[in-house]
Amino acid sequence: MQEYVARIISGIGVTDVVDVLIVAFVIYKILGFIRETRAEQLVKGLLILAVAAYFSGSFHLYTLNWIMRGAMTLGVIALVVVFQPELRRGLEYMGRSKIVKVPFGYLDKDKAKVLTAKFIKAVDSFSTSKTGALIILERQTTLNDIVETGTVINSEVSTEILQNVFYEGAPLHDGAVIIRGDKVFAAGCVLPLTRNNTLDKDLGTRHRAGIGITENSDAIAVIVSEESGIISIAEDGKLTRFLDIRAVEKTLLDVYLGNNGAEKIPFLKRLFGRDKDASK
Repeated sequence: MQEYVARIISGIGVTDVVDVLIVAFVIYKILGFIRETRAEQLVKGLLILAVAAYFSGSFHLYTLNWIMRGAMTLGVIALVVVFQPELRRGLEYMGRSKIVKVPFGYLDKDKAKVLTAKFIKAVDSFSTSKTGALIILERQTTLNDIVETGTVINSEVSTEILQNVFYEGAPLHDGAVIIRGDKVFAAGCVLPLTRNNTLDKDLGTRHRAGIGITENSDAIAVIVSEESGIISIAEDGKLTRFLDIRAVEKTLLDVYLGNNGAEKIPFLKRLFGRDKDASK
């Protein structure tokens, strides 16, 4: 027995250990990700079917085993359907040629501060006056299909333009503003609503649209509630609420300056970083 174990140990190399550790780490992260999604119950159901299939085969219950295996196949297909948005984003990032592209293009520190200050001033005024606003910061995923639903402006970012767009009597105030680089590229845009049914029922269409666009792209949504003036940020399908101006400023500066490379890609963010918990 000792010789058998010694042969097994002697046959294990450094690459084998690294291989096992990487696979274990990835599986651990995937399981952690599943635990935070609506597919958790589906995965539990698949595990129960797998156990039932194993025992039915062991006890030669052939009919039950055949049914369990068929149900597992359907469950795997259902799992793929449930995870469709996540799989779509993952494949999109893997296949993107300009994977190291800096968000918004290159911006030096001074220009990023000036641009952020304009945003902060506008967002602060929206929050104080309880003016509803939905600002989408485009990053690597181009939102041309969303732009087509609105009106192209292609203007320099300024506090006054943002205030005019979201003024209650303005024609474009109900839609979203798309920020591309240092430009207010389009306004009055229609966004896809989130399919997340676990969100707080108090969240309206503006918040659900902000979350929805971040589920289908790597964009960041800055949302101001017209009922309460609460400032929220949606990123990677997660909503963080009750933010103050300092928190919004820090987020925008991090995005414009690209301070965290892993956070540019949600898959890497999930794999190597810590996800932000959704607040309700």
